[in-house]
Amino acid sequence: MVKHKEAGIVTESVSVSSQDDVPPVHREDNILLGKLGYKSEFKREFSLLETISFSMAILAASCGVTTGYSYPLLSGGHFAMVWAWPIACIFVMCVAASLAELASSMPTSAGLYYFSAKMASKEQSALASWITGWSNITGQVTLICSINFSCTELITTAIAMGTDGAVVLGSGATFGILTAIHLTQAIFCSAGTRLLARMTVLTMVLILTTSIGAIVSLLACAGDQRASSADAWTKFENNTGWSNNVWAFILAFTSPMWSLTGYDSAAHIAEETAGAARAAPIAILVGVAATEILGWLYYIAASYATNSVSDILQSKLALPLGQVFLNVLGKKGALTLWCSIAVYLTSGQYLCGCSQTVDASRVIFAFSRDNALPGSRWWKRINHTTQTPVNAVWFAIVLSAICGILVFSTAAFNSLASASVIGLYISYVTPIYCRVTWGKDKLQPGPFNLGWWSFPIGWIGIIWVVFMVVMLLFPYTQTANVQTMNYSIVIVMAVFIFAGGSWIFSARNWFTGPIPNIDVQSDSSSYSEKHTTE
Repeated sequence: MVKHKEAGIVTESVSVSSQDDVPPVHREDNILLGKLGYKSEFKREFSLLETISFSMAILAASCGVTTGYSYPLLSGGHFAMVWAWPIACIFVMCVAASLAELASSMPTSAGLYYFSAKMASKEQSALASWITGWSNITGQVTLICSINFSCTELITTAIAMGTDGAVVLGSGATFGILTAIHLTQAIFCSAGTRLLARMTVLTMVLILTTSIGAIVSLLACAGDQRASSADAWTKFENNTGWSNNVWAFILAFTSPMWSLTGYDSAAHIAEETAGAARAAPIAILVGVAATEILGWLYYIAASYATNSVSDILQSKLALPLGQVFLNVLGKKGALTLWCSIAVYLTSGQYLCGCSQTVDASRVIFAFSRDNALPGSRWWKRINHTTQTPVNAVWFAIVLSAICGILVFSTAAFNSLASASVIGLYISYVTPIYCRVTWGKDKLQPGPFNLGWWSFPIGWIGIIWVVFMVVMLLFPYTQTANVQTMNYSIVIVMAVFIFAGGSWIFSARNWFTGPIPNIDVQSDSSSYSEKHTTE
């Protein structure tokens, strides 16, 4: 049995809206949201299944492996394909579990930067919130672009495969496809919550079917071209240009780190979710666990199907895994499976980009609701027809399209992937750091909590992310030039300079963190409802 208790002395005059025609579970959600300081402005049309689907739609195992295959291919070959993924997954799950605990306690679209504000010391609360919000928006926007760019590459690879390499689209055509994807997504994501919620279930089905289809096809059809078990699990080949093999292997972590981003999305749609305090942490944990399992099986299958690493590296295709499909299945079979994945990426992966756009728009809306972004009065507006932040959707898409200019660099995907991982994971560990330092006694547990394990798990996640952020700033080859340089440092530093300068010269004088938009009078400990289970 679960009891709900109010912590501290609470004197409320909460008027979210008339609750007479609201289902009981939604009413409880809205009351809890009011205690967090916000009125309910969205329709709660995401069920538990749809929230899990939303999380999995952004994580997208089949997309992550299909587009990220080149990282382990270069950074250790077979050995990196099989082992880099599960090693990174252990540490990522620590971060995910820590975020799930916070999301269960404080289910609001403000999400990560709200968590930081409430867990940090009074003196550091506003700064922690500011850093988290700007880092998260940086990661959210660049993640949209990297997902859409991977979608574009799947399309261009399919064209090259279908024409036997006669048609290889250049940077200009690639940018044109990328822009078209952005534009149509902006229109689609301006729709109402009900359509977006139903969309995520379709996306999850496509993810599962394409992932399983690819795994079975690669293992069943490789035949004589299949690598031996000894090679598939242990053969190491360093093709990065870095002389140190350990460092080369570490670079392969880029693939799982990019694939396993965006699971905070369940927290950002909490105000659109029924039973958010339970649904959000479940969606985070199930989404991450399912993606980790599917991704590892996919990489194992790809390792067996990769007969020669050196031959695959010579492929002219934009995505090297396309060459593996050609070798294993032949042109007709490869095109059939690849196009089914491409259909996922132009419908499913396209929908993955849509889900990420929705996620980013909710972050922009929530941060603007607290007047933290330039033009906040525009981005925090809710469209009366759809009851969604349409302006924030278009703002996110425009920023992502600007990042798309990087397609004219041969290291475009590497730069976008690194920037998204750096931005998102800094925003992930900032509230976790605040939780395990200043917030040891502040968290009022929700339905999901880690108990004593919160602190060792939190510190493991923090140390891992610090290490990964440093790694992701390096170019993928030792001899970098203008075309192969990792431009993530440019994106990250541009945002850091702007956000840091804004804080020093202006925001520190007026930004105080999350601003309640509802009349709630309570002490500082009563922002989240305390749950005790008997």
